[in-house]
Amino acid sequence: MKQLKLAVIGKDVSKSGSPSIHGFIAEKLGYKVEYDKISIPEDRFDPTICRIFDKYDGFNVTIPFKLSIIKYLDKIMGDAKVFGAVNTVSVKDKAGYNTDGLGFTLMLKCGGVDVNDKIVLLIGAGGAGRSVAKKLSDSGASVFVYDKNIDKAYALEREFKGIKALENLQNTPYYALINASGVGMHRTEGQSPVGEELISLCEVAIDLIYEPEVSKFLEIAESLGKKTLNGRAMLFYQAYYAACIFADIETDETTAKKLFTEYLEEL
Repeated sequence: MKQLKLAVIGKDVSKSGSPSIHGFIAEKLGYKVEYDKISIPEDRFDPTICRIFDKYDGFNVTIPFKLSIIKYLDKIMGDAKVFGAVNTVSVKDKAGYNTDGLGFTLMLKCGGVDVNDKIVLLIGAGGAGRSVAKKLSDSGASVFVYDKNIDKAYALEREFKGIKALENLQNTPYYALINASGVGMHRTEGQSPVGEELISLCEVAIDLIYEPEVSKFLEIAESLGKKTLNGRAMLFYQAYYAACIFADIETDETTAKKLFTEYLEEL
């Protein structure tokens, strides 16, 4: 049986759910995995990363190293080229991938959310927002993007078609509101990135946050009878696509959905 030594790296991955998810996926797909969490201070990234290449078959990359890792890679593949960010590294060929967008798209599909020809408001134009904005546009949505750092929103507008930056939020109807800002977790837990009036004008509320399971944003949306999705499915699906890269297994949406259902049952 194939055995892989993997890890997730980031500034603070002490609470990462990646080891349990990748362990679950490996068991179900028929290989064994040893999966570590490696927190790296930003000023220690360069001297640390070379040792990681020597010790592991592959690794996942999270905040704030999705850009920093690129200079250490020989190849940038697929969505990683488009997003300019890497979340998955295959060590054997020093190749970087980004599975965030694929995970988001499958989350929408399995969650019964079709954004084609719909108007969507995306809150947050950072790393997660970039991948989400591109996939929304590719899926036929008209995407409005708001970020407190307006320069980030305008950068997305310039880079990708079908995206319009907003300098201010107004209470305008949208098919879906998507929170990619991170507001609602850690120090901002209990806060919503937008108010109840704007949420009341949407049909679907999607939060990329998965901890807490029901953010304040989704709590308000649920109280208003809106369809809601949290980020746990995206987290799982992006991990599934990464796992298939590590194990050299062909991806299959039906399998991914089945595994996620089984994973939820074991939580």
